Amino acid sequence: MTRAKTLLDAGDRLAGVDLARGLAVLGMLTAHLATTEELRWGDPGTWSGIVDGRSSILFALLAGVSIALLSGGRSAVDGDRLRIVRGRLAVRALVLWVLGAALILTGVPVFVILPAYALLFLLAVPLLRWRPPALWALAGATALIMPLLQPGIDQVVALAGPDVELVLGWHYPFTVWISFVAAGMAVGRSRLTALRTQLVLLAGGIGAAVAGYGAAALSPSTGGVREGWAEAVWSAAPHSAGIPEVIGSGGFAVAVLGASLLVCRTFVRWVAFPVRAVGSMPLTAYVGQLVAWAIIASLVLGDTGDLGGFRALDPLGPFVWTTLVLCTAWALLFGRGPLERVTAWAAAVVVRP
Repeated sequence: MTRAKTLLDAGDRLAGVDLARGLAVLGMLTAHLATTEELRWGDPGTWSGIVDGRSSILFALLAGVSIALLSGGRSAVDGDRLRIVRGRLAVRALVLWVLGAALILTGVPVFVILPAYALLFLLAVPLLRWRPPALWALAGATALIMPLLQPGIDQVVALAGPDVELVLGWHYPFTVWISFVAAGMAVGRSRLTALRTQLVLLAGGIGAAVAGYGAAALSPSTGGVREGWAEAVWSAAPHSAGIPEVIGSGGFAVAVLGASLLVCRTFVRWVAFPVRAVGSMPLTAYVGQLVAWAIIASLVLGDTGDLGGFRALDPLGPFVWTTLVLCTAWALLFGRGPLERVTAWAAAVVVRP
């Protein structure tokens, strides 16, 4: 494990963050490839549905954590370093958007998250100097206010057509999802190595999840002319962008991060090394999975858009194991993922000190 320790336990890496990010990537893959039931917490037979929506929200939260760590961690950068970080973050956003557009063109029947990710990176640029209280306030305000406006915004975006929705990544609307990125940035500005911080994240996340999902479960049925609007605003369903989903699934993501940081204080960090390896190169793993999907579906089915036909091939197990093996091997041999290297290189070339 000496080589592994050198690559994934360097001073600028947090094992728990990599673990949570790996879980998010594998969770999104499962949501794409598996047929899951609607999650009912009281029915263990439906718990596979936990990956729907929550995996991508965890991915967005961790984007905020990564942005905070890239811009100084607990002490935000300033001066010329701030200019460099802002510029390079914008370049990374452009690279992500181009990659997302390319994945959409493959015809693979998934809602590609990278265009939304790119826009969220751009929205994070003005927030780099914000302190944690301000970031938490922004996260809370957007979580409570934007879902009220989202049904109307959705109608406006729909008028522009499905192509615009795809290039905006509107399945993950940045108007609401900036809440998760802001919360992640606030978390990233905390002392993540401290036991107290990790316990607070776990307990606070569980509390928010219980509050959000509980509020949706206990709310009375709506009626009247605004019934459709009220149901959308007060929904906990995956990708509904309702207030209970934002609070409940956002809290779930925070709790997963806290739990990941806690378990990586133990020997589990080595047991979970393959998942951490995936989390150390999330862009490579995400893009690689969809490219492989497009190639296999094209060769076997003759149609990259045949979701039912591809799921009938039962690809989830092979995809998960291949992702774990290849990412682990790359981490041991080369360290940083290939697309992560290219993205960092492009940002460094365009924005110089």
